[in-house]
Amino acid sequence: MLGNLGRIGPARIFVHAAVLLIVLLWLLPTLGIFVTAIRDKDQIVVSGWWTAFAGSSQTAAARLDGPDKAKQDGANYVIAGTVAGEGNSGNGRIQSFGLRVQEPAAYKVGSTADLGNGETLTVNADGSYRYQKSGPFGADARSKRIYLTIATPPQFTLDNYRSVLRGEGIGQSFINSLTVTIPATVIPILIAAFAAYALAWMDFPGRALLIALVVGLIVVPLQMSLIPLLRIYNEIGQIFGVPSKTYPGIWLAHTAFGLPLAIYLLRNYIAGLPKEIIESARVDGASDFDIFVKIILPLSFPALASFAIFQFLWVWNDLLIAMVFLGTDKDHLVLTAALNALLGSRGGNWEILTASAFVTILIPLLVFFGLQRYLVRGLLAGSVKGG
Repeated sequence: MLGNLGRIGPARIFVHAAVLLIVLLWLLPTLGIFVTAIRDKDQIVVSGWWTAFAGSSQTAAARLDGPDKAKQDGANYVIAGTVAGEGNSGNGRIQSFGLRVQEPAAYKVGSTADLGNGETLTVNADGSYRYQKSGPFGADARSKRIYLTIATPPQFTLDNYRSVLRGEGIGQSFINSLTVTIPATVIPILIAAFAAYALAWMDFPGRALLIALVVGLIVVPLQMSLIPLLRIYNEIGQIFGVPSKTYPGIWLAHTAFGLPLAIYLLRNYIAGLPKEIIESARVDGASDFDIFVKIILPLSFPALASFAIFQFLWVWNDLLIAMVFLGTDKDHLVLTAALNALLGSRGGNWEILTASAFVTILIPLLVFFGLQRYLVRGLLAGSVKGG
């Protein structure tokens, strides 16, 4: 074992350390969002997510009963009762108390605080207290205000998710995002697969020019072509009387923006497939369509899956195209737009925002981990060809 460790070079150690650092940089924020989304909203305000399993401590204010509740006990007068501090839900345990907001932990629970003028105060962990004075309380005396340090155990709940999915409109936006993303991922894959096969294995005039055009379109910024595409789409809609804010419109937009990269990736992969397989199929009388369906598609699954990951993540996280082609009405609002609106209206409600954010990233995580084993194979395919 030690001999193997000795053969590991500095470069390899650096690569492993860098990969570990990147994993942690991505994992920690995701873990923080998940933990915050299932915590009680009162605990979110007073402590960070990394303290979720250790409980939290918060300061609460409480008032003792007034002098009219005083009872004589020998030579002393006593006010006894139970404090119910603001923010104390009854699940916490009082650790200490104080008479000033700056010093809420001046006295430990169970100890007796000397308040001067013959007054003493004892507060117990269960909230019961005994306020005693050596003489009668004045008729104009007011109830005393005290401050408590309350320790609460870890509290986890799914109410944040219920609130988001039922009351914040995120549930409908979730369905809208799936309605946009699934077709906008499948359509460009189907079109690109046909185009990639044609550019890789079919001879026709202008093939090299088309390949160069596809490569050039990859570098065209989306923002540069978005407005012209929208104008063309609106003009065609006016001619045929088609509404402008429809799902087919955004499907076609995402297809147009995703096709150059899809064709480039799939063409490189398909061109790297063994030539003998294609020629043998043609000798056996198979048509180009048969070759494409029965040979190319099954062998190209890694490349198809790798592009599907990119396209799905891109469409799912898109905000600009969704707002331009679908608008901002509630019936068509996608998750990113709904979360953006929620951030403006509920910016202080961390439990709502984190639950919404985790709902947003859940599907992309499932898609990525489900297809990630094909990602590297699909990206590297076609980069090296045998002699």
